[in-house]
Amino acid sequence: MRKRLRKKGQILVENVMFLVLNLIFLSILILFVYSKSGGDAILEEKYAKQIALIIDSAKPEMEIHLNMEDAFREADKNNFDKKNIVSVSGNTVTVKLRGEGGYSYEFFNNVAMENVYPIDTDNDKNADSYRIKITGYAK
Repeated sequence: MRKRLRKKGQILVENVMFLVLNLIFLSILILFVYSKSGGDAILEEKYAKQIALIIDSAKPEMEIHLNMEDAFREADKNNFDKKNIVSVSGNTVTVKLRGEGGYSYEFFNNVAMENVYPIDTDNDKNADSYRIKITGYAK
């Protein structure tokens, strides 16, 4: 008579590999979402887009003070100099709150502006602000 083979308890290598690969994929996905949901990346994107939209709607001889208290706090946590948080090069605004990374966003308005810099006086009520001065239209 034939012996019956018992298949209970046999774990196939393919099933184990499938489970391991799925766990690796899910852990990488969770790490990516966690890193993007952190305060730095969100604030960089928020402020870069906000500054670009403000510059797009700006007229010559406007002076804009943008409250960036949240960004200054995050830059302090990362030991990043607040003078280097916002930079404008050509028609691109870049916001960095840490040594690596950053977020860049382009604007369309063809304006000339003074160097963007933080307002840094302790007795000023806008001490956690950045100053953007539009001087005229670019040639």
